[in-house]
Amino acid sequence: MFLSIDAGNSNIVFGFYQEADDSWEEELRIPTKKGMKVYDLEKNLALFFLEKNWTAEKIDQIGLSTVVPDLLPVLTRLCLGFFRKAPYVINESSYGLLPVKAMNPTEIGTDLMANITAAYLRFSSACIIVDFGTALTFCVVDKKGEVIGVNIVPGIKTAINSLFTNTAKLPKVELKLPESALGKDTVHAIQAGIFYGYSGLVKGMVEAIEMETNCNYQVVVTGGMSSLMGHLGDRFNNVDVNLTLKGIYAITKLNLDH
Repeated sequence: MFLSIDAGNSNIVFGFYQEADDSWEEELRIPTKKGMKVYDLEKNLALFFLEKNWTAEKIDQIGLSTVVPDLLPVLTRLCLGFFRKAPYVINESSYGLLPVKAMNPTEIGTDLMANITAAYLRFSSACIIVDFGTALTFCVVDKKGEVIGVNIVPGIKTAINSLFTNTAKLPKVELKLPESALGKDTVHAIQAGIFYGYSGLVKGMVEAIEMETNCNYQVVVTGGMSSLMGHLGDRFNNVDVNLTLKGIYAITKLNLDH
């Protein structure tokens, strides 16, 4: 079994891929915290493996992407200690063998390159990958596999937390799509503003990209918050919550099996 580790600003996701069945069997999601120790992660993994009746030997290979530099040594020690295997750490030198090419390899996050790689390997055509994470990102790759642009916006949860933190009376609200775009009370007003506002932002961004490049793109949606955006319409129905994990797998395999 292959293990993809996607360490982001909000969560560390452990995705378990059964290569024989071509299936992502399980997922463990641990909230990212400052000052995390190997023990904190090892405790969660040990419990998870116990519940699944798995042993660490079940893992054959590990691919790791992190956009949090402080987590790299922690996760590397975790892999060496718990699985007795060194992870393949994705970085800018990993991209030479990929079917996609980045304009500035040192500036694009490894999670975004994983998304781009997985989407392009699936469709082999021009794509816009919309990732609803801590940040809302739009990655644009043309039909030749060249990354021609990336746009970054504060994510939905980030926007709500900012509103709650920086105002005296506005409450922290549940992330839920309201039935109406017209707010009837404070909570409803925030929910409507966030969800219908972000819907317009996403549709408008895709439209602007297509107008500027004179190209019709395959839109792929991913990220932890993507399940909350089902109202975006048919154009955004291609949702793959495992896209980053699949990209980590692909990049690791393309490099280690070369």
